[in-house]
Amino acid sequence: MMTRNRRRILASVAAFGAAGMVLAGCSGGPGTTNGGGGGEGGDDDNVVTVYGTISGTEAELLEESWAEWEEENDIDIQYEASQEFEAQIAVRAQGGSAPDLAIFPQPGLLADMATRDYLVPAPEEVVANAEEYWSPLWQGFGTVDGTVYGAPLMASVKGWVWYSPATFAENGWEIPTTWDGLKELTAQIAGETGAPPWCVGFGSDAATGWPGTDWIEDVVLRQSGTDVYDQWVTNEIPFTDPQIKSAFDEVASIILNPEYVNAGYGDVQSIGTTPFGDPATALASGDCLLHHQASFYDGFIVDAGATVAEDGDIWAFQTPPFEESGDGAATVTGGGEIVGAFDDSASTQAVQVYLSSPEWANSRVSLGGVISANKGLDPENASSAILTEAIKLLQDDATTFRFDASDLMPSSVGSGTFWQGMRDWVNGTDTDTILEQIEAGWPSS
Repeated sequence: MMTRNRRRILASVAAFGAAGMVLAGCSGGPGTTNGGGGGEGGDDDNVVTVYGTISGTEAELLEESWAEWEEENDIDIQYEASQEFEAQIAVRAQGGSAPDLAIFPQPGLLADMATRDYLVPAPEEVVANAEEYWSPLWQGFGTVDGTVYGAPLMASVKGWVWYSPATFAENGWEIPTTWDGLKELTAQIAGETGAPPWCVGFGSDAATGWPGTDWIEDVVLRQSGTDVYDQWVTNEIPFTDPQIKSAFDEVASIILNPEYVNAGYGDVQSIGTTPFGDPATALASGDCLLHHQASFYDGFIVDAGATVAEDGDIWAFQTPPFEESGDGAATVTGGGEIVGAFDDSASTQAVQVYLSSPEWANSRVSLGGVISANKGLDPENASSAILTEAIKLLQDDATTFRFDASDLMPSSVGSGTFWQGMRDWVNGTDTDTILEQIEAGWPSS
């Protein structure tokens, strides 16, 4: 069960670099727009090719989610997954062999393709669905220079801290309501147990480092607010800014402290070599008492043999704010995908419209393991209690939501120097050097 924004087990930094070079080398002329797509099904009105990062069991469920619609509409959707998506989508577009549709895990990458005239604007029906069923914020992730190129697909809510309710009750540990409270809880558990409470894993094959970016993003948003977060995403506020360094320092106070990590796996440096899914086993066994990961992680925990419920083996609370708001409104980060089209054939548009609808969202979510920010989604269709909670957060107008910053940044930074920087950081490179290295990844123009 692997997806890019929920699992992010994808292309290497080198692959992203290759994508950047391919895109930079484009002359600006369109690749495969208007009626052909260039995919294997591009010349067949009854075949629509879809390319994305969703693989394994989740790819099977994706295909199951649209199977009935395919039959009813006499359209064959042919899905292809790739762990080299970010590099290959650029190569295919430049070479005239793009798929009909692509499921972009990064709004920044979709914007790159749109500004180079590889994508076609979304049809009116997709725009209408986006306006009716998605918040203005989510609509914006598929909009480039005022033109809508796609609607969102699935989503995740990040920033959950996973723990054992029974263990907390036995020891009298309380769920913290502030970031300082989380640090105090960490110190309390370490002092009372004599062992590190946190398990952390940055390992994700060629994508190693991405879980660390999630930590930083959660703290930037909660500590400095939406304006700073938004300016950071566009580099109006650079990584070297004191506000961003403060977020690194706060995260360091937990994950770079050898008294607090790495439960069940080793020292601080073991973070970089611990696969991000492995701590689920440590949580289930009780070797790890705290773990920071997104809503999708319940699947890993269930696979490890534990139940996920408020009264079950493992449950989760959101990373707390730096200051309590008093109104109970949540501030969260998350991710998702956007469906963009490389041709405007009738069959391609029909599939794109369906994937933007609440009918598809309910079909897929009811099959388990994922959520969507589509307002037409029934939260009760979610396959677990934590996913239901995540959907409610996304649908609550009071929730302050921001998309994963690294996915909004240019790939040379977000999945390039940022990922690499997180790897180097846990291996001992000092914070100032790390921030300078990450910032150096920003394109000059």
